[in-house]
Amino acid sequence: MGTDDLYKKRRQNRTRKVGTRATRDRILIVCEGTKTEPNYFEGFRLTNVQIVGTGSNTHSVVKKALEEKRRAKRNKERFDQIWCVFDRDSFPSQNFNNAIAIAKQNDIRVAYSNESFELWYLLHFHYYDSAMTRQQYCDKLSQLLNINYQKNAKGIYDLLLQKQQDAIRNAKKLLSKYEILNPENNNPSTTVHLLVRELNKWLNG
Repeated sequence: MGTDDLYKKRRQNRTRKVGTRATRDRILIVCEGTKTEPNYFEGFRLTNVQIVGTGSNTHSVVKKALEEKRRAKRNKERFDQIWCVFDRDSFPSQNFNNAIAIAKQNDIRVAYSNESFELWYLLHFHYYDSAMTRQQYCDKLSQLLNINYQKNAKGIYDLLLQKQQDAIRNAKKLLSKYEILNPENNNPSTTVHLLVRELNKWLNG
């Protein structure tokens, strides 16, 4: 390769890198809760991310995401990624898988947790593959964090940050134990790590 060709290639590479920075993905995260999940994802402090807390059930979260998608299109705004974040909770079992299916059909990604979002927090400390109640999640977090854990607590992202890679590994391992992925029955399981890995791509960018 001649000197001129090498220079041209380097210039193209620099252009692509600059272009990537200038066109950061705009990401919308629609959460089931109004405090727990928004408080955590706000901890990433990303300016290209918009977070909405609905205080609704699984189907309503997906419905809200679809409304926001249509609104953005009407206003000629763009969201490169739209995510829904919700739990299995105590809703009818068919609602959970149906909500995930509807989201997928509309190019919306889902970071779900069965049974509770707090499973993601616990996976920062240990690998858990036994079902627990929502209260047991909170009790274990209180012990591990040495605080009286409350669902609307702020600052959890910063408290857990150093253990985040452990949580990602544990979440992947947990999903891999299920021969057939059936989110409503795979208890415990979570895909929150998929959203976390995506957000990490935009840190320091």
